Amino acid sequence: QRLHGFILEIGKMAAPTKKAFEVFVSKIPWTMATKEVREYFTQFGQVRKCLLPFDKETGFHKGYCWVGFTSEDGLQNALQKDPHLVEGSKLQVQRNRRAFAGRRPNQDFEES
Repeated sequence: QRLHGFILEIGKMAAPTKKAFEVFVSKIPWTMATKEVREYFTQFGQVRKCLLPFDKETGFHKGYCWVGFTSEDGLQNALQKDPHLVEGSKLQVQRNRRAFAGRRPNQDFEES
């Protein structure tokens, strides 16, 4: 269906049987890149994805990301650890409560 120029794919949303095991991470130090974030979170379980948004204007990441695990165990292990100390900074890690909306025009994402 079309709605105001957007194509809606009915029934193409995430299948109910496929759960997302994602955390939202904020307060990421500017010195960390996607590779380092992914490597840090692999201690809790197998990481399926790591999305770190970048600002096209500044070239720096925005200080937050989404990390997706392949299992509930990885998610729970990451949520149970507190604090998450990396390079002298305390990361804030919480369960991702909403679907990842995708790219905004002024952002790039580095995904691994």
